[in-house]
Amino acid sequence: MSDNFMLRIKRVPTLVSNFQKEAEEGASRSGGCGRNCLQKCCIQGAKLPLYAFKKLNKIVREKEVLEHENNEPPVAFLETLLLGEWEDRMQRGLFRYDVTACETKVIPGQYGFIAQLNEGRHLKKRPTEFRVDKVLQPFDGNKFNFTKVGQEEVLFQFEPSENGEVQFFPSASIDVDNSTSVVAINVSPIEYGHVLLIPRILECLPQRIDRESFLLALYMAAEAANPYFRLGYNSLGAFATINHLHFQAYYLAVQFPIEKAPTKKITTLDSGVKISELVNYPVRSLLFEGGNTLQDLSNTVSDACICLQDNSIPYNVLISDCGNRIFLLPQCYAEKQALGEVSPELLHTQVNPAVWEISGHMVLKRKEDYEGASEENAWRLLAEVSLSEARFEEVNALIFEAISCSHSGSENDAQAVQDTNVNNSLEEVDAINKGSHRASVTGTQECLVQQ
Repeated sequence: MSDNFMLRIKRVPTLVSNFQKEAEEGASRSGGCGRNCLQKCCIQGAKLPLYAFKKLNKIVREKEVLEHENNEPPVAFLETLLLGEWEDRMQRGLFRYDVTACETKVIPGQYGFIAQLNEGRHLKKRPTEFRVDKVLQPFDGNKFNFTKVGQEEVLFQFEPSENGEVQFFPSASIDVDNSTSVVAINVSPIEYGHVLLIPRILECLPQRIDRESFLLALYMAAEAANPYFRLGYNSLGAFATINHLHFQAYYLAVQFPIEKAPTKKITTLDSGVKISELVNYPVRSLLFEGGNTLQDLSNTVSDACICLQDNSIPYNVLISDCGNRIFLLPQCYAEKQALGEVSPELLHTQVNPAVWEISGHMVLKRKEDYEGASEENAWRLLAEVSLSEARFEEVNALIFEAISCSHSGSENDAQAVQDTNVNNSLEEVDAINKGSHRASVTGTQECLVQQ
């Protein structure tokens, strides 16, 4: 793919802030914007709640926290702080619609895909051009970014504790010199408690994962201590709509289909991180679990993400089970869409298969699609998202090489990956991908990516 060839798709972006349209149209005022935002014009002297979390070496599950934690935290992170503040913003009318009124059902079938009718996310707004051929793009301060949101949309600051214990400050100054991380509402929510984690917001980082930001996301999953609260990440080219570093998260008390999918172990690294491949799931994916420390798991996954970014391979990430399980999902739907390789039937649904859809939570925008939702239809859409078998093997080779190179002195890790690549025969791969839905899936062409 030449440098002069740019793939673009016409799409209607979803608003994540009440000030997004104004910012995108370049509205500005002299003497301050008058919106109480997070930029220099408004941030001096501003205060927000601050939740200071305790850094962990290992992720523990909810019942283990209840059994072993002697001291009560100053505020319940998920139930009281995050969801409580989210409901406060709902009562104040900051959301574009009431997501709790959206119809939701579990689709009958083996996997239990979840369908939601969310007509509020279909906005009649001027289409914008969105590049899909480059996963890494420079931050553009002239476009909408999260420093332009109103301070009332921010729920709290989220930072590591300085004294090693959980602390909560109802009103804390924003440290402009040391850019704080914040949790803010998504004003076009997909589900109850839908928020955005924005690492080091004032640094204006582009949408690209680094080790520090990914570890912060794992800390948030661990702090929530509830398996029904997940975090997700979309890269550019995989339906991220804002080129400002952020993760999404929400609460949904049902198991996602991807969390129930069987897996086949590939290898276990010296760091204790187990890497598996999903079996008989429509999107070819990797699953990372365990690790001797939380940082081991975080570093391994973030190194894999950095590898995909550097090779301009679009991807999504689901952080599941309080941070214990992480799904890495390379995909190519947007590129196939731009190349005219997606059927009109799927395009007419206007479903953008990002991390939540790939995980099995199908957000549908048309009533006819909701009423006719079936496991076969969900499978057909997600099969178009997946890399081909051959391309997935190539991408895995890149990932494992990057992981082994980043583990200095871990010769056993590198050898384990090499042995896995040799032993993973074509017969094994074919067996992995055979399933009850295989015959009904068509059009899983190889994804073209810029390298």
